[in-house]
Amino acid sequence: MVAAIGSAAIQEMLAQMRSAVDQTRNSTGAVPGVARPLANTNKPAKSDFAQALKTHLGEVSNIEKPANSLGKRFALGDIDVNLSDVMVSTQKVNIALQSTVQVRNKLASAYQAIMSMQI
Repeated sequence: MVAAIGSAAIQEMLAQMRSAVDQTRNSTGAVPGVARPLANTNKPAKSDFAQALKTHLGEVSNIEKPANSLGKRFALGDIDVNLSDVMVSTQKVNIALQSTVQVRNKLASAYQAIMSMQI
């Protein structure tokens, strides 16, 4: 059974946390172990998810091309290609695709969670 936390309890926890931070401040006003913000933090750094995803898909494609080539060469009877090389390269492609699908699934799940939030 999960107990609901009231706003008063949250405010009390925040006050305790602020008090603990104030007690640990050194003479310079910095909190030990906590990085100080950069001098120019007016603009947040942009991270373009679409560009990162496109780059990752390009990398997966670059892994897939040699694997397909090895598979075709093995199927055509090229004696320079080992079955183990074909299987390893195929598994690398499989893992790369699975990781891409998992990222897509997490993104879709996060999108659905955001869309189901009430304003």
